[in-house]
Amino acid sequence: MTVAAVILSATTEGAMADLDGQARVMRLADVAWSGGALPVIVVTPDPDGAVAAALAGSPAGLVGPAPREAGPVGQIACGVDAACETVAETTGALLWPARLVWVDPETLTSLIEAHGADRQSIIRPSYDGEPGWPVLLPVAHLAAFRALASDRMPDELIDDAAATGLAVRLLELGDPGTTHDVDVARDALPAFRGPEEPVAGPPPEWGAGVTG
Repeated sequence: MTVAAVILSATTEGAMADLDGQARVMRLADVAWSGGALPVIVVTPDPDGAVAAALAGSPAGLVGPAPREAGPVGQIACGVDAACETVAETTGALLWPARLVWVDPETLTSLIEAHGADRQSIIRPSYDGEPGWPVLLPVAHLAAFRALASDRMPDELIDDAAATGLAVRLLELGDPGTTHDVDVARDALPAFRGPEEPVAGPPPEWGAGVTG
């Protein structure tokens, strides 16, 4: 099982915005790597090579965006395609809008673990019941996801995927970074609580499955 991180920034300015002394996408790439994502793909325009220079020496790969008319779904598909070309064994991709800068590495690890136990569901983190990002999309559903309307925004795309019959699982991970974006200062975030229960389901009872 291999799960990629696909970091999505619509503008070069957003990708290069300073965050803790780093370009935003560089910090997100570091978090993705720390959380266990592989490969890490950044999808953003880079007309003057500034993003490539910022990512030099990092574990992240960079791809240019799909044509504008492809819409958000096209940008997502572009990143997932690049991840699968980089690592053929990729089974899932964390779809990560770059404005969600406060996501904790533990949250990524939990999403990856949940995918290992449930390869068919689109898995979405929540905080206090509010759906957030990044969303883990199984690569097996990429064709169906790619067929969604190009004028739909990312949150709408997840709703549309569910409407087509794809399973979407909401997972409470207690991470305010999944729902509070860069407009909220780090010291103004609500408390991080972590998962309420094992993300892959409750542990087996002692002796479960033992016969004789």
